[in-house]
Amino acid sequence: MRHRDLSTAIEAELQWRPAPLVFMLAAVSAPALILAVIFGQWQLVVFAAPMLGVLATAPLQQSRTRIQVDGGGVVRCFETEEVVLTASAFVESGHALLRVHSEPVPAMEMRVEEAFDSGAAPAGLRLALSAVRWGRYPVPVRVTALSPAGLSVASVRLPAGEVYVYPITDPQPMRLPRTELPERIGTHLTRRHGPGVEFGDVRVYAPGDQMRTVNWAVSARRGRLFVTERFTNRAADVVVLVDTSMQAPGPASESLELSVRGAAQVAQSALQSGDRTAVVCLGRSPRWLRPDIGRRQFYRIVDTVLDVGDEHIPTSGTLAPHGAVPIGAVVVAFSTLLDTQFALGLIDLRKRGHVVVVVDVLRGPPFHADLDSTLARMWQLERTSMYRDMGTVGVDIVPWPGDARLDQVMRLIPEHRRTVRVRR
Repeated sequence: MRHRDLSTAIEAELQWRPAPLVFMLAAVSAPALILAVIFGQWQLVVFAAPMLGVLATAPLQQSRTRIQVDGGGVVRCFETEEVVLTASAFVESGHALLRVHSEPVPAMEMRVEEAFDSGAAPAGLRLALSAVRWGRYPVPVRVTALSPAGLSVASVRLPAGEVYVYPITDPQPMRLPRTELPERIGTHLTRRHGPGVEFGDVRVYAPGDQMRTVNWAVSARRGRLFVTERFTNRAADVVVLVDTSMQAPGPASESLELSVRGAAQVAQSALQSGDRTAVVCLGRSPRWLRPDIGRRQFYRIVDTVLDVGDEHIPTSGTLAPHGAVPIGAVVVAFSTLLDTQFALGLIDLRKRGHVVVVVDVLRGPPFHADLDSTLARMWQLERTSMYRDMGTVGVDIVPWPGDARLDQVMRLIPEHRRTVRVRR
C-alpha cells in the first residue's frame, strides 16, 4: 500500500557565512602583505591586491536570498515496505547554487536513489525509505547554498515530508460477541428469519409469501403449501476503544504496541466483513472517529490510533461520546486496566446497553521483577478480583498472553449474555 498526500512547500531565508575560499584567499594574501611591509617589496602588494579586492566584495555578495523546498507531503506505507520520497529546492528570490542532502532518521532505513544540484532546474533528491516498526516518521533534508562568486555559503535544515508506517495485522478473522444486530444486511449469521441461504424452518404458507419460497417436496407430502424460512445475515457496528493513558514501567511498556496492533486487526476484520467500524481513544488527547465502512476507513482508524492526520475529532473528558458509539454497537477495548477513569468509561458504555469486551494487554505485574514474589502474587489476586467485579457489571475481560493470537483470545469471550435493549 502506497498513498501520497499533496506535497508541501516550505520557505526559508538563508543566513550566509564566509565560504572556505574566503579563508584560503585570506591565508595567501595576509603573509604577502606582512612580508611587503617587513622587506619593503611593492611587488608583494601587487600580488595580494587582486585577492584583497575579492575579499572586499565578499560582504556585498551576501544578499537576502529566500529558497523554497517542495517536499513529498505525507507518504503512507506498511511496515518493511519501501516507498520513495522526492524533495526539490529552488531559489525564490536572490541568487545561489543549491544542493539537497539527506538527514538520518532514527529507526528508518534510507537510501539515496538520485541527487542533482540546481542549475537550469531546481536541486532535487529522491530517497527510498522503509521502516520495520509502525509510527510517524518526519523526514528532514539539509539544503546547502553557494553564492554565485563562491565566497559565501549557507545551510538550513527543512522538513521534506512525513512517512506514516502502518502495522501489518494478522489476517485471522475476529469472533464478535453475540448481540442484537441492526437491521442491515451483512455477513453475520443470526437466528432471525429473513433473506438468507441457511435453512431455518418450514411453516405453513400464508397469504403474501413469495412463491419462490414454497417447499414443493414438503407441500406434496403434507397436501398443503409449506414455505421454507431461512436465517438472515446482518451487519454489526464495531467500536474499537483504545486506552492511551499514562502507562506504568515494566511490562506495561509493550502495551501500546499490543493495543495498536490489536486495534488494527479488529478494524481490518470488521471492515472486511462489511461492518461499520469506529474508534475511540481515551486517556491522553482523547479523540474519536465516526463509524464508516470501506478500505479507506481502515487507514482513518489507524491514523486516529497513531494520532496523525486530521480526520478524527478531538474531544475531552473520560467517557466515550454518544456520537462515537452507535446504538447497539459492539465495543472491543484494549487497555492495561491501570487507569480507574478508563474502567469507569467501560462501565458507562455497558450501562448504555452496549456489549463491552476488554482485551487486557498488560503482561505481568507493572513493577520491576526484582521485588518480592509475594507482592507479585498479591497483585495477581487483586487482578483476578478486578476481572470478577467487572464481569459482574457486564464487562468481560480476556487476557492476551504472549503465546496466543488475538483471534484465539477473542474465542474465550463467554456466551452468557443475551440481547440488551438500549435506552437513551
